[in-house]
Amino acid sequence: MGPGQGVLTRFLVDRIDQYKVVEIDQDMVDKINADIPQLRADQIIFKDIMKLDVRNVFNDQPFSLVGNFPYNISSQLLFIMYEYEDLIPTMIGMYQKEVADRVLASHGNKTYGILSVLLQSLYDCKKLFNVSPGSFNPPPKVDSTVIKLTRNPDKQLDCDKKLFKRVVKMAFNQRRKMLKNNLKLLIGDEEILKEEIFSMRAEQLSVADFINITKRIESLNLNQ
Repeated sequence: MGPGQGVLTRFLVDRIDQYKVVEIDQDMVDKINADIPQLRADQIIFKDIMKLDVRNVFNDQPFSLVGNFPYNISSQLLFIMYEYEDLIPTMIGMYQKEVADRVLASHGNKTYGILSVLLQSLYDCKKLFNVSPGSFNPPPKVDSTVIKLTRNPDKQLDCDKKLFKRVVKMAFNQRRKMLKNNLKLLIGDEEILKEEIFSMRAEQLSVADFINITKRIESLNLNQ
């Protein structure tokens, strides 16, 4: 994803049988065509990744996602991973350190948030290494981190995926407020909202807590 001038692509293209690059910049496409002749035309997808039908990349077959991702869309790419977790079992990528920290954060941490919960509910998330600004030319004003996400088959939501995402986003919508305030539109039962867990803030809840709350809301809707 985002091969740019081919700094990473040239080390991968000969090592992988099925390999495709997604690039939105025509100048970059022209450059990797010239500099990496073994990369065939049918391996280059000239398109905005945010408008790409992910299921058509390898004909609805799973693939690993690799890249030094553009920092301005890195969070959106991670949300795409969550939506297509059946197609993306592995991701290795470089992100702005603050984004990587949010992915890796555990509950009780100030950086723990929506990305943390959604991705950790399905993937094992691991930090590989940091990359300093001096590694780039020109150097950026931020630090970078390379992380690896691996789909864990033992991690199953066991609840409605869309509802789970909605619960998590609403819970973190106003971080300083208690859950009973952020989720009252989803949970109309005042007695349930009096339970201790709903007096906590979103950052205090584990992934398992969010799954259990979602299942609780599902059961309420089924019984209405």
